[in-house]
Amino acid sequence: MEEHAAEEGENLVRSEVLQEKQRYQSETLEKLLECRVAKHHFEEEDDNIGGNQQVRDDWNGARRLRIAQGKHDLVRNLGRQLDYIIQPGFRVKLSACLDRSYSMAAGQKLEHSKETHAVTNQPPALEEYNLFLKDRALQEAVMREGAGWAAEKLSAFGKLLGREETIKLGYQANENPPLLRTHDRFGHRIDEVEFHPAFHQLLSISLENRLTNLPWVDPRQGSHVARAAHLYLAVQNEAGHMCPVSMTFSCVPALKKQPEIFAQFESLLMSDQYDQRFLPKERKRGILIGMSMTEKQGGSDVRANTTEARPLEKKGPGQLYGLTGHKWFCSHPMSDAFVMLAQAEGGLSCFLVPRFTPGGERNHIRLQRLKNKLGNKSNASAEIELEGAQGWLIGEEGRGVANIIEMVSHTRLDCALSSAGLMRQALTQALHHAQYRQAFKRQLIEHDLMRNVLSDLALESEAATVLTMRLARAYDAGVSDRKEDLFRRIATAISKYWICKRAPHHVYECLETLGGNGYVEESMMPRLYREAPVNSVWEGSGNVICLDVLRAIQNEPDCAEILLKEITQAEGSSHLFSKQLAVAKKLLASRSEKDARRLVELLAILLQTKLLIDSAPPAIADAFIRTRVGSDWGHTFGTLPADVDCKAIIERAFF
Repeated sequence: MEEHAAEEGENLVRSEVLQEKQRYQSETLEKLLECRVAKHHFEEEDDNIGGNQQVRDDWNGARRLRIAQGKHDLVRNLGRQLDYIIQPGFRVKLSACLDRSYSMAAGQKLEHSKETHAVTNQPPALEEYNLFLKDRALQEAVMREGAGWAAEKLSAFGKLLGREETIKLGYQANENPPLLRTHDRFGHRIDEVEFHPAFHQLLSISLENRLTNLPWVDPRQGSHVARAAHLYLAVQNEAGHMCPVSMTFSCVPALKKQPEIFAQFESLLMSDQYDQRFLPKERKRGILIGMSMTEKQGGSDVRANTTEARPLEKKGPGQLYGLTGHKWFCSHPMSDAFVMLAQAEGGLSCFLVPRFTPGGERNHIRLQRLKNKLGNKSNASAEIELEGAQGWLIGEEGRGVANIIEMVSHTRLDCALSSAGLMRQALTQALHHAQYRQAFKRQLIEHDLMRNVLSDLALESEAATVLTMRLARAYDAGVSDRKEDLFRRIATAISKYWICKRAPHHVYECLETLGGNGYVEESMMPRLYREAPVNSVWEGSGNVICLDVLRAIQNEPDCAEILLKEITQAEGSSHLFSKQLAVAKKLLASRSEKDARRLVELLAILLQTKLLIDSAPPAIADAFIRTRVGSDWGHTFGTLPADVDCKAIIERAFF
């Protein structure tokens, strides 16, 4: 009887346990899990999400994954509790049973949780956004500097550049650098460079939007500003292909000095079609023009060039010469023609050297090797030999530098624009990351120290933007306004020097905002960082630019007077500004080569300050004056004074 009673008691207990398990499975368990787990994991986090719908949607997705994991953990705890309630003698191991029951109910979610981990606290990809509409400073500058008529087109361009497939083109072009093909498979010399299809697609987009000729085909007020804004946006997607775009645009003023030669190329230069085929120009729908100035023995000292030019028949402007020599850098060697310097009988002269001779044969331009560059990987830069290559003399013999100076001026403008664009894209990536990434239970952008860094970077970026757009207006107005032309002459060099110098440090600090994520290629930041130094090197390094500023002051004193007149419009707005303006005037008067960098830097900062006072909200102008003009600043970005309105600056930078 006792044994029978014990057996009945044990069966009764087992029955009660099974009933209890079923009850938890069918009713209490699901409710308990949903409530307790959600509260345990998300009660505090929910308070920090804020009103950003995109953030909330992403967070809810992470919530669902983490609840699934939390359910699994709670089931195990519940099993242990039931096992404890039942007498140890029965040794009923319910947790494994409950685990199996829940696995069947959870289905696919639990199965996936075993295969991989939930990806949380990672920002979504920055894509499907409009680069133009996200940039308030650029929009305002375009309107202010006379290109409001282009706003709709710029918006469409900004949307195109922000599309996922367009962004991928930039990655593909840089992951697949150009290849040199000196000979075909039969041994014939071909001297060609093979580019990835993405590079060709990027060039097609830029030419369709007239980055190579907008001011030349539509020379209305603000056309240079509109084109500058397009380039500023395009470089944010991919900077390498801007090299042939810039040179093709910039060559027009130089070629116009020889009207009969320009007439042979004009219709193709004004085309909006990109034709990648390697053919004589007569068989193409559009062309690109490159540049090859520097030689290994001279570098920036182009007057030391040794390439020789001899007339093939007659000598003089517009005549064909044969060029023999070596060029250390030839940018985009698959261009249809190149502007070059060579020594003629009358001195250093300017030539236009085509890839195909006027007779339709391949010109004797030998591609020796491609440069293995730090950045600008998508674009090819070659070392070339000229073996009697045919080229037309542009202008008079001995006037080579004078004839290309306008081309150099326009390419320097593009260098400043490109650096400003790189800074803007790096800032955009940093701001995007900080809005989504969480650290220490708050979004990065909510931490005071990070807000200081981002605000400081935003100040630098906006200052670069307003300066380049103001400079572009001078190219528009300088056609008919002597004062604007003088301003353009000196402000181009100053802007090119300062903005291009600031870009590498700025981009690096943006990269660091992403932490380790910023150091991997998928983030785009390493590409931006490698690209940042090139504009300071191209078209005159820092010292060359500073010497050019001194030369402008010496040869055209009105340049300095016009520049100071613009800057002094802000005098009286701040004692700090007035104090530094007095220093700048003393440096201008001394014209000391030793102090040239200090002079150019100070002029650039004062000009940026004046433009920000005119255009930016007080929070931005005041912070820029206190830090860049005054001394209330550290030695790195992120050292703004504590009372700067970081919130206002950040909201303006990325809204």
